[in-house]
Amino acid sequence: MSELVIGLTGGIASGKTTVSDRFASFGIDIIDADVIARDVVAKDTPGLMAIIEQFGEDILTSNLDLDRQKLRRIVFSDNTQKEWLNALLHPLIRQQMELQTNHAKSPYCILSVPLLVENKLNNMVDRTLVVDIDEATQLKRAMARDNSEPGVIESIIASQASRTDRLAIADDIILNHGDLDWLNTQVKDLHQMYLNILNKTL
Repeated sequence: MSELVIGLTGGIASGKTTVSDRFASFGIDIIDADVIARDVVAKDTPGLMAIIEQFGEDILTSNLDLDRQKLRRIVFSDNTQKEWLNALLHPLIRQQMELQTNHAKSPYCILSVPLLVENKLNNMVDRTLVVDIDEATQLKRAMARDNSEPGVIESIIASQASRTDRLAIADDIILNHGDLDWLNTQVKDLHQMYLNILNKTL
């Protein structure tokens, strides 16, 4: 198990994956809640079976995979359905996050959790790293990435912790409104800082 667990978080389209990929390039193990969230609703999983039972087979694509865009539209327009889905998925996702974190081999590991603040998962990490961008940039990037309507993205942003709330719990911050060179420099500096923290505690 890694000696230090860094909780990486940020709003939709803030650049969490880009940041975690940079840490991975230094040989750091990444536990990604978004990847886990997809795995627990893959074909033939209990998670997907429960979703089909709740929403019907129309929630599937032609390939019988979960239609994530359709599910997103449903749950972000119906709070009751959103609460049902969260009650199903959160325990499954948390169990896998704990398992993968316990098996991490790198000196420190990154636990990437978009809803770290909202789901009060701070107790799973030693430090919290927030990827921060302004909402206008966030909306523009999310629309370009997901090909979603502005209203859907705005609903997601509104449902997540505010920028102020995230920054309030941050131990470390990456500003992601510049170019990739600046982002890479910030990640490199943090990587060295985390190694220094470990060297001081050993």
